Amino acid sequence: MKRILVTGGAGFIGSRLCERLLEAGNEVICLDNYFTGSKLNILHLLDNHYFEVIRHDITTPVYVETDEIYNLACPASPLHYQYNGIKTIKTSVMGAINTLGLAKRTESKVMLASTSEIYGDPEVHPQTEDYRGNVNTLGPRACYDEGKRCAETLYMNYHRQNNVRIKIARIFNTYGPRMSSNDGRVISNFIVQALQGKDISIFGDGSHTRSFQFVDDLVEGMIKLMETPDEFTGPVNLGNPAEISVRELADKIIRMTGSKSKIIYLPLPEDDPRQRQPDITLARKTLGWNPKVGLDEGLAITIDYFRKVLK
Repeated sequence: MKRILVTGGAGFIGSRLCERLLEAGNEVICLDNYFTGSKLNILHLLDNHYFEVIRHDITTPVYVETDEIYNLACPASPLHYQYNGIKTIKTSVMGAINTLGLAKRTESKVMLASTSEIYGDPEVHPQTEDYRGNVNTLGPRACYDEGKRCAETLYMNYHRQNNVRIKIARIFNTYGPRMSSNDGRVISNFIVQALQGKDISIFGDGSHTRSFQFVDDLVEGMIKLMETPDEFTGPVNLGNPAEISVRELADKIIRMTGSKSKIIYLPLPEDDPRQRQPDITLARKTLGWNPKVGLDEGLAITIDYFRKVLK
């Protein structure tokens, strides 16, 4: 049994990770400040004697004993991370410093949940881990993009200077049950609008593309990455390379929900990427990982979840 700390453990992804780690026979400490996480996501775990919850903001140090740390704490949707850009940067940077300091003291292995957003509006397609990105440091998305880029730098320097055992996962668009209905992400937006019979809002002309992975695939990839030998640090892309245009996605969700919603077009936000698709060659080779849940199957599960939540 390992004692594992999950920062952001009450979030959409973090709560599912906590479940999987408990199922594998570990002791799990869930840390969250509930800015975007929710107690409802972990309510069913509270009776488990090997599950512990701490209300805490990772921008300040935390003192616990751990064997492994998954650092997921940071708002990940543009609506939430642009709400307070300064706090978002602090969460990425101070959160990295605090989790790395804890890992150094306890000799824990620590994983950073980084992001495909570090590639910015990419000039290379699909994106490989050696691509250095095209990020506007002054734009409204930079608080998240640059915060995660700085976090990656901190992780690598703690590894080089202090021999901290690190893993860096670059996570691409993820969806599934427990997404917030108001997080502003494209899949949750479209499903909620379709189920409520509202107009579906596409920003831009709908030709820009995304690649979506189901949450269970991501969790499996993160666990596999944590289990790799210490000399492998990453970064490694975790995403589903199946690419779809936003317009095609909207049409698919209208069809799957049986909605009569109409599509409306709004101006594209500043620095919104035109295309996003992971090259997962490294993940396949090093982790033996490949996403298993196709978009239709994952959307059906997610739509069913939102039908229940929106009642």
